[in-house]
Amino acid sequence: MTDFSKTKALMARGSAFLGSEHAILCGAMSWVSERNLVSAISNGGGFGVIACGAMTPELLDTEIAATKAMTDKPFGVNLITMHPDLMELIAVCTKHEVTHIVLAGGIPPKGSVAAIKSSGAKVIVFAPTLALAKKLLRSGADALVIEGMEAGGHIGPVSTSVLAQEFLPSLAEDHLVFVAGGIGRGEAMASYLEMGAVGVQLGTRFACATESIAHPDFKKAFFRANARDAIASVQVDPRLPVIPVRALKNKGTEEFTQKQREVAAVLDAEDIAMSEAQLQIEHYWAGALRRAVIDGDVENGSLMAGQSVGMVKTEEPAADIIAALMAQSEAALSERQ
Repeated sequence: MTDFSKTKALMARGSAFLGSEHAILCGAMSWVSERNLVSAISNGGGFGVIACGAMTPELLDTEIAATKAMTDKPFGVNLITMHPDLMELIAVCTKHEVTHIVLAGGIPPKGSVAAIKSSGAKVIVFAPTLALAKKLLRSGADALVIEGMEAGGHIGPVSTSVLAQEFLPSLAEDHLVFVAGGIGRGEAMASYLEMGAVGVQLGTRFACATESIAHPDFKKAFFRANARDAIASVQVDPRLPVIPVRALKNKGTEEFTQKQREVAAVLDAEDIAMSEAQLQIEHYWAGALRRAVIDGDVENGSLMAGQSVGMVKTEEPAADIIAALMAQSEAALSERQ
């Protein structure tokens, strides 16, 4: 089935906004969402997004250039709002005429949205509450991603289905809203599109794509896992507001709990500021994730995965994953009419 007319009609606003064939965004996964996977997703009809993560402006510059060499289709860049070089990273995106920038990890700092908009790029933001979503959209954001706690990596406290019911009725008519978190099949995608979403974002489903550079042992851990294995990290100290992270349970999950205790102790001694403490935690995650994704250390590294990991059973080309999602969605929508 290649006639995806019903799904495409519901995605039309999202596809037009992204400039892609289908309004299927790839979640930005540090170390995984790089030139190979991003270009494969964009070439396959979706919308790839480079995960800048902890990259320096120089590294991001190289990554964008390399991605452009592998695809002539649009793709975006995900920037973490707490990155100390955020404005320089925005400047790198501007230089390369990146069309869409996703701001993740907190409220965008003053001037960042304006800097992106002045380059002509579109701004996509995340919002955990409806009030904040409305505020960000008023202050210049072009589109919104609502991401439920089923997602991998950094998560909020509310499930995708609840967020969709809360946000879509009041925002969908006038704004572009993408839904993320726990989406592993096209039937779920169809449901959110029917509720008013203009597209979806998936990370876990793409992590083990053939084009993903993730280590074979990282991929094997995903294939073995089920939904219950993807657990959220525990916050050790209430004074150290660490955003929970969902990953497959292993020794690395326990080590993170220990790392929080260490940082909290330093905070106790007033040797570092809160912002520095939080950055230390972020850097820890970046390192732990690299150990798993790149080095294949699935025992001690961080296996960030969403609860949809149970639906990831084999390596498939990104284009095939996108085609399967579209076919499942189309079949579901056709049955309902």
